[in-house]
Amino acid sequence: MSDGNVPDGAAGPPDLVIRGASLLDGTGGPALLADLAVTNGRISAIGKIGLRGRVELEAEGKTLAPGFIDVHTHDDTVVIRQPAMRPKVTQGVTTVVVGNCGISAAPVTLRSHEPPDPMNLLGDSAAFAYPRFAEYAAAVDAACPAVNVAALVGHTALRASHMERLDRAASAAEISTMKAHLREALASGALGLSTGLAYGNAASAPTEELFALTTELAASGALYATHLRTEFDAILEALDEAFRIGKQARVPVVVSHLKCAGVENWGRSGEVLSALERARENQPVGYDAYPYSASSSTLDLKQVTDRIDILITWSTPHPEMGGKLLAEIAALWATDQMTAARRLQPAGAVYHGMSTEDVKRILSHPATAIGSDGLPNDPRPHPRLWGTFPRVLGHWSRDEGLFSLPEAVRKMTSLSARRFGLEGRGELRPGFHADLVLFDPARVRDVATFADPIQPAEGIEAVWVNGALCYRAGDTAELGPRARAGRFLRRSTTWQGASL
Repeated sequence: MSDGNVPDGAAGPPDLVIRGASLLDGTGGPALLADLAVTNGRISAIGKIGLRGRVELEAEGKTLAPGFIDVHTHDDTVVIRQPAMRPKVTQGVTTVVVGNCGISAAPVTLRSHEPPDPMNLLGDSAAFAYPRFAEYAAAVDAACPAVNVAALVGHTALRASHMERLDRAASAAEISTMKAHLREALASGALGLSTGLAYGNAASAPTEELFALTTELAASGALYATHLRTEFDAILEALDEAFRIGKQARVPVVVSHLKCAGVENWGRSGEVLSALERARENQPVGYDAYPYSASSSTLDLKQVTDRIDILITWSTPHPEMGGKLLAEIAALWATDQMTAARRLQPAGAVYHGMSTEDVKRILSHPATAIGSDGLPNDPRPHPRLWGTFPRVLGHWSRDEGLFSLPEAVRKMTSLSARRFGLEGRGELRPGFHADLVLFDPARVRDVATFADPIQPAEGIEAVWVNGALCYRAGDTAELGPRARAGRFLRRSTTWQGASL
């Protein structure tokens, strides 16, 4: 902590002084009652601050933390189309990482009229207007989103751009062109490569195809993030594939939305975490999770079963079935669930397929960062889109005592920033960017439910991005572009991936 003096280089008074806050610096350490000053978009002092700011705010002992970093999102196109980003700023999120699960808005040149599954989660063909990654980054900056945006390159996006059929391995020539686009993206600041190997349009990619692509990552200090080939019975084999890819490419591995999916897999989280711990002894491996026991994606016939509830969130041929259980739809149509699922395609679904005990064990692991995996284009989204971060603070930390409040904040700030190379973010430290969230730890909670998912959280008092106020509790008006201060974040060239 500083002594509270604003640095000599700062001209005039601070732009903002937040007084009397319980500061959690993001590293997991205990809270400190102090003031915090912001000058020119950065934290300029922490301590007892004598100078008055141009704007003064009395925190009255509420908790001030670094803005939350959502490390696993599918906000690629919504940050441009709906830059106010209400689902995120209302829960304290100041930075989103896009391009997960092998799907990204760039670099993409679609070879078919409609984007292949699951790229359709990001929008229709008009959403994919960025053949080069640099064009996407420029479009984000031009949109002036309310949050910062950092991006991975999707493996399925590369395949869709360079292969006429996705139900096979890429040829040597196709891999060569994919590598060229990946190099351009990395040179333009992409964080790394993501895969979604569980999806049909990437499942035919052999490990060797990933070996070839990930050779581009190490020279840029980039990482490999993966939606595993399976999160069901063969999860250990899928993890081993991810570890081998990372080790051969000499890059960090991030396992996306870690879970034990399917009733047959319940209770295996200890076994899965042990495998991850063994791998971490020899290579950098990290993982993220969301704080719910239900997942959500497109309707996948491989996951159709009568052993869990499957909620249909949308259907192109049968939009009237959105909000109904698959079992209910099958009964209405006097057929079995598999036949009903085929008739609904393309469609989206929520799968209640995880054990709460497994979710708790994974969330509580020190290496687990928090990512929402929310789907903003879903008309009936999983409540994680609006509620992930307050749920961690309220339900899991305060109410269930799964971990302390400082630890909850660490999982959503410094751990995330260090893992993804977001330099100068994720901590309350002089010189760092002033991405901040003020919240009431006694009141913060998620309000969104499966029945009514579009509900802002309670207890988030105020949010700043790069020093600019982007949300106050009770605000309903969306900020115009001049008031929004988010920016495109490029991977730090000095980051070595040491903190996974």
